[in-house]
Amino acid sequence: MPTTQRLRVGIAVDLPAADLELMRELEPRLDFIYEPELYRPQRWHGDWEGEPSFSRTPEQAERYHQILASSQALFGIPDVNPGLLQKTVRENPDLLWVHTTAAGGGSQVKAAGLNADELDRVTFTTSAGVHGSTLAEFALFGVLAGAKNLRKLEADQAQKNWPSERWRMRHLDEMTILVVGLGGIGKAVAERFKACGSTVWGTSRSGKPVSGVDRLIEPSQLAAAAAEADAIVATLPGTGSTEGLLGSEVFEAVSEGTIFVNVGRGTVVDESALIPALEAGRIGFAALDVVAQEPLAPNSVLWDHPNVLISPHTAALSNQETTRIARLFAHNATCFLDGQVLRNKVDTVEFY
Repeated sequence: MPTTQRLRVGIAVDLPAADLELMRELEPRLDFIYEPELYRPQRWHGDWEGEPSFSRTPEQAERYHQILASSQALFGIPDVNPGLLQKTVRENPDLLWVHTTAAGGGSQVKAAGLNADELDRVTFTTSAGVHGSTLAEFALFGVLAGAKNLRKLEADQAQKNWPSERWRMRHLDEMTILVVGLGGIGKAVAERFKACGSTVWGTSRSGKPVSGVDRLIEPSQLAAAAAEADAIVATLPGTGSTEGLLGSEVFEAVSEGTIFVNVGRGTVVDESALIPALEAGRIGFAALDVVAQEPLAPNSVLWDHPNVLISPHTAALSNQETTRIARLFAHNATCFLDGQVLRNKVDTVEFY
């Protein structure tokens, strides 16, 4: 990895000024090119794509291009646009590093269609792990919603119905939770369920012990493990090897009433297998922060299914997101300048 005494960093997306100052404090060897009026304004905290109706004047467009063309590193993919990333890499031979604000930024890099030489010249990193705690909380919420039968409680309250007979609820400390994927998000999920007294299983290709995980499951044994689990939490990234991984083999194996939560990528789930499992009651409740095609089509049966909770890919967002990404960028900048290994380097074969 190239080393240099200072690093010229272009800010390619809208970023709160306070986070820029934080990065300056954490790594004083960074020279930022930052012109707030050139970026698509964030509509909400962590909205990196920005306001779609925003357009630059010809002068602003030229200035934005100059930033991209003169930077050695970029904070964010330009306009979160893979096509513009490709153009930037090819027009700026001095560009050495691009940090994506998305945890799954590898898919954006893949979409840029860069050649082998370009992928070798430019280092790409993602914001994986930054969203782990918020997504882990949603996973906990989703399992609890199923365990406590949130839908029944809502329906009874809406009808002002006090049932004549009380009914049992499931308890986390009596449940086995299968975490599919033990990356940054999966580890955070495992920690929270373990703290609640659950038995935690997790899939692992490496076989290395993970804190909070009672049993490691080989990927080839996924369906067998799913058959014994009370709840399944998917945290996997979207790659060629994970697409449709949770399909008919898994959803036909699960026991009646299994709870399913997805906080990874929607493409990991074969929805044509999930929906029959919901209809048959094998999946008793599903909390989905992601779906295969986003936004979810208005005619999807998932919208109206009484045992499905849809979250519009928003569970990762929090007021701390931009600051956490800024801290991660500053850490990696120090590593880059000192010739050390960067966190979250994109695998340019699997692109995650």
